[in-house]
Amino acid sequence: MSSLGFESFTKKIYIKAPLEKLYWCWATPEGICSWFLQEAVYENREGRERKPKEFVGKGDRYTWRWYNWDGQETGEILQANGKDRIEFSFAEFCRVTVELAKDGDQVLISLTQANIPTDEESKIKLHVGCSNGWTFWLANLKAYLEYGILLHETEKNLRKIPMASFEFVNI
Repeated sequence: MSSLGFESFTKKIYIKAPLEKLYWCWATPEGICSWFLQEAVYENREGRERKPKEFVGKGDRYTWRWYNWDGQETGEILQANGKDRIEFSFAEFCRVTVELAKDGDQVLISLTQANIPTDEESKIKLHVGCSNGWTFWLANLKAYLEYGILLHETEKNLRKIPMASFEFVNI
């Protein structure tokens, strides 16, 4: 077993869905909003906004917005091979790599968040917080693709609850 540390983490899940559908879920504005975000805007290197069904490419800049969180995440697509791997900057310092591997009628998703700073605040927010967050979102993706349901809260406004992001498992 490799040693555990705060610099990175990996989360894995098997999902019974076509590999192409899973890549679409990660690499198009429409796809990533179907299970993860309220809004995703991608601009290519020339500053043109990607259409909802258009695949992202290396060098694209993104702005993501979630339900029940007033903030936004911005970053860059670092790699997108069009079939089974996408990598993006995340949370200012980090790199998230999503790899898809077909295994019979399922696909193994491996998500790694790396380059996490090791100061105490980053350990809590970027390691513990993001690790918990990605665990939920990968389960949400499985529920969406295998059962047609979403687990995250899109109807109730939880923003007025001070500790909502720490207490609700489906924010």
